[in-house]
Amino acid sequence: MAEAADFQGMSPSPARRWLRRTGALLAGAPLLAGLLQLPAAAPASAASGSSTVSVDINTLTPSVPTDGDTVTVSGTVTNDSKQTVTDAQVDLRVGPELSTRSDVDSVAQRGEFQPGLDGTIVGGKYVEKFAKLAPGVAQSFSIPVPVDELDLGSDGVYQLGVSLTGQTSVQQWQQVLGIQRTYLPWQPEDADNKTKTTVLWPLISTAHMTAETGSNAEQTPVFLNDDLAKEISPGGRLEQMLSLGKTLDVTWVIDPDLLASVDAMAGAYRIESGTGTVAGTHQAVAKQWLDDLQDAVTDKEVVALPFADPDLASLAHNGTTVSGSLSHLKEATDAATTTVETVLHVTPNTDFAWPVNGAVDPSIVKVATSAGADTVIARSDSLEETAGLPYTPSAARPIGGGTTAVVADARLSTAFEGDLTSASASTLAVQKFLASSLALNQQVDKQRSIVVAPQRTPTASQAQAMAAAVAALQGGDWTQTQTLTSAAAAKPDASATTKVPSASAYPAKLRKRELSKPAFEQIAAVQHKLDKFKVILTDQSRVVTPFGRAMNREMSTSWRGRPAEAQSYRDGVRNYLDGLTGQVKLIDKSETKLSGRSATIPVTVQNNLVQGVDHLVLRLRSTSPTRLKIGDGDYEEQRITVNGGHSQTVKFTTSAQANGQATVVAQLFTEDGQAYGDPVRFDVKVTEFTATVMLVIGGGFLLLVLAGFRMYKQRKRAAQREAEEGGSDGPDEAGQAADRPENPEGPEDRLTQESGTRPGADDPEQPSDLTPDTAAESTDPSGTGERVDR
Repeated sequence: MAEAADFQGMSPSPARRWLRRTGALLAGAPLLAGLLQLPAAAPASAASGSSTVSVDINTLTPSVPTDGDTVTVSGTVTNDSKQTVTDAQVDLRVGPELSTRSDVDSVAQRGEFQPGLDGTIVGGKYVEKFAKLAPGVAQSFSIPVPVDELDLGSDGVYQLGVSLTGQTSVQQWQQVLGIQRTYLPWQPEDADNKTKTTVLWPLISTAHMTAETGSNAEQTPVFLNDDLAKEISPGGRLEQMLSLGKTLDVTWVIDPDLLASVDAMAGAYRIESGTGTVAGTHQAVAKQWLDDLQDAVTDKEVVALPFADPDLASLAHNGTTVSGSLSHLKEATDAATTTVETVLHVTPNTDFAWPVNGAVDPSIVKVATSAGADTVIARSDSLEETAGLPYTPSAARPIGGGTTAVVADARLSTAFEGDLTSASASTLAVQKFLASSLALNQQVDKQRSIVVAPQRTPTASQAQAMAAAVAALQGGDWTQTQTLTSAAAAKPDASATTKVPSASAYPAKLRKRELSKPAFEQIAAVQHKLDKFKVILTDQSRVVTPFGRAMNREMSTSWRGRPAEAQSYRDGVRNYLDGLTGQVKLIDKSETKLSGRSATIPVTVQNNLVQGVDHLVLRLRSTSPTRLKIGDGDYEEQRITVNGGHSQTVKFTTSAQANGQATVVAQLFTEDGQAYGDPVRFDVKVTEFTATVMLVIGGGFLLLVLAGFRMYKQRKRAAQREAEEGGSDGPDEAGQAADRPENPEGPEDRLTQESGTRPGADDPEQPSDLTPDTAAESTDPSGTGERVDR
């Protein structure tokens, strides 16, 4: 009895706990199961009734207990049946040790209560009782228990269950009416070989900025919507990722487009609204988020993806046959370093390429490394082990051509997918992650490097679960953190597979979500038009940079599963470029009339851009050079330079060869001979004077001159006669005769009227005092048409 008392007063050793627990499982579990299923006539009903009550484990603290800790399990039980449950009791159950990661997976797949597999009840005072559970009503429970009372054995992962026993009016015997299982990692002492673990912490979003930069000199950026402001505001997804990640030892994986977008939001920006834009108002939020991020990444590894996180698999499968697609990837890679250094003031690592879900094939690897990356982040469910290794090898693998694949662990990387908004789902995800990590550590007595690459854009609830799990992992005794660069440089396992799977092994469900070849063709068409447009600009950077980044966004991984939104974005970029190029154009002309043998035709070039245009050539061409010549032949060219917001009129010399109508075509060209914009066509009506008409006009003019000369001679003779006659009458008479007005009906005026050449005569057949050329220029019989310059 004294020995028994001493035994009860002392803590059992790990060996004794293991022996006691194993003996209970082997010998007592069937007996205990039989007792729980009284009356014996209804053993089968235990399984069928174990889904009557829903059991949710909302918290389990600490997630990784050690010696001396008290484990507290809290949650709710809800009666899902239509009958009241009476004599209800919530119990903790310690199940068997889970020696492999497959065992860990199998626990989550089990449904109804299974005697033996679901372990033994801790019992004693570590229970919670309810007199009754009304249908549809949730009741909370919280059970603290010292870890020593759980009778855990050696280091490892144990199944921990919470079950509810009770009875209903239909089944009036005590039975398990509901159970929820979770995991309890148990590592009371430091592991001999700690697993080096790298956790990637992604800051990636969707495309938010358009190609539009406003029509002002400041180039105010325009956003598709205000969703980014919601993500970086307190409680938003990206705000949660930042605030949670800064407390962890992780490798930050950042899309530079996100930094560029938030940085643009920190200043003046606008948001699309209907057919126009409105001013953005979240500058303070953007500045705060960037300040916090700068603090978070200090002294931490920052890996920068190519700008806008291009979809490497889509590019490899559908884009490489489209000219220029790979050059966009190179531009995105080059822009990454500049953007991160400018915004965060740190130098990022750009040696890593990250295909979607880490799925690779030879073409993806080739594209991923074409822009300068020498390491591909793959995943173990793509680059699977084929040598039958009984353990998970280190992440680094040489896959040929100087390229290294860092193979992230699929179980750990996918642990936080799905809906984790409920506390129960989140807690289960955290415990399973920790259990899988500890089970991996115990696979073999050798140190390995493991990488965790979660989904690119975790939700806020997923981020919270991830942070809780990583914090518990880094506080555990079986791992130590390392950077992604160190994981890639670790010595590879000689037995690990290095063969990249074939293209046929690429998951069909991923291929269905890729960007299509027509998408890359549309991007190429926009690039071709941009190349033609930029050569005429005096400040190319105002257009080349925003459109270049917009085309990077068109290739983003974020468009997967959103084909309609992706198409809308590409259309928006194309339409905006069309609008800009249309700001430099020729002004339409109406029919022009040309009278005479030669004249000049004006053509106007209008530039409504903010900046000036240069390196343009305006060509005017006659489609009927036998009727109308332009310059010395059938066309003439002149170089054009127009300041922003102005227009310029250019005059071309023409010469008529014959009467009639000729069509003239005005077209702008770049200096390398590429047509720019639409041509302008207009008609020129030629009304040339013939030689006969000119002879008649010349004859009339000659008669006018002769008549004037005759009048002069007659007046002179008359004056002489009067002078002679006045000589006999005296000086006064001679003077009066000289001053006398001429007879208006005198012979001179009669002669002038007969000749029809008196100035001002209203004769439609003869011009007045105009020269032939001047008359031809002012005459417009139809009253329509555009006057040409002489």
